[in-house]
Amino acid sequence: MNSRKVVYLFFTSLIIGSLSGAIVGLVLDWSMYTAEGIMNFIFGLIWLLGISAAFSLISQMGFFAYLTIHRLGLGLFKAAKLWNKVQVVIIAFVIFDLIYLRYLSFAHEGETVLNYIWMPFFLLIYGIIIAYFKAKDTNQSAFIPALFFIVVVTTIEWVPALTVNDPKWLWIYFAPLLTANTWQLLILHRLTGNQSK
Repeated sequence: MNSRKVVYLFFTSLIIGSLSGAIVGLVLDWSMYTAEGIMNFIFGLIWLLGISAAFSLISQMGFFAYLTIHRLGLGLFKAAKLWNKVQVVIIAFVIFDLIYLRYLSFAHEGETVLNYIWMPFFLLIYGIIIAYFKAKDTNQSAFIPALFFIVVVTTIEWVPALTVNDPKWLWIYFAPLLTANTWQLLILHRLTGNQSK
């Protein structure tokens, strides 16, 4: 991949992540951004774009870190099938932790673990859908790595918001991470020319 394609990946991921975070932030706090006139809206929008751009940069660092880890895992386990099994175990562990550890840390009296299932379930289903399209565009062996990236790497990048557990920040942080991660995953093979015919 040449430098022009790297720059394209960087800026498109930055723009997509920034816009998605800003849109989610505006939707979640529409009345706050529109209550005090047009300047309040403009400055609020600039702030949302800036903070979402920072989150999309975290997404890009996670993406390139995962590409390195994936190559390391393939080399370490000497076979893609074994590395895929390790990734499936880690995916299951992360989904369990997203449910159970958040429940232990943040549940109020009388609240059940069921309240903490829907967000990890959404992430898993979304990851399966994106992994399906990645595998369809490339080859079937890309399914597990794509699912791992969407579920595990996104969760790791999301940890600062998860530890605060503020619903607004969970979504403002999550939107740019997920959209930028999805974009990078689905565009990479097109940029490198590694598509199946």
